[in-house]
Amino acid sequence: MKKLTLAIILSAVVISGCTVRVADMTVASTKNYNINAAKFIKGKRVTGEDTYPVILFPLGIPNVKSAMDNAIEQDKCAVGLSDMVISQLNHSFLVGRIGYRTEGDLIIDTSQPGCGN
Repeated sequence: MKKLTLAIILSAVVISGCTVRVADMTVASTKNYNINAAKFIKGKRVTGEDTYPVILFPLGIPNVKSAMDNAIEQDKCAVGLSDMVISQLNHSFLVGRIGYRTEGDLIIDTSQPGCGN
């Protein structure tokens, strides 16, 4: 019985993790764009992640910029995110994943070539 209890506790520790909300932003972007274009529309809600596996130690270094780029690049006309949330993923004890997740509404610039309506 002690072995079963120990196995259950150890399994719970290994598969457990948490997601921590790091920042809430009204508008954020990693792209250069003309803020005075005044031809922006709100797009769909998207999520971008930059994660790496952990097997005893992380197999890479996650980056917030990469997570944000992954979200913005889901639409070729998008230049940023509005109502954005950045979360840090800590789903590892000995085996798992670490990284960042960005979620927000796309800001689409219709003044760019090929992006009208």
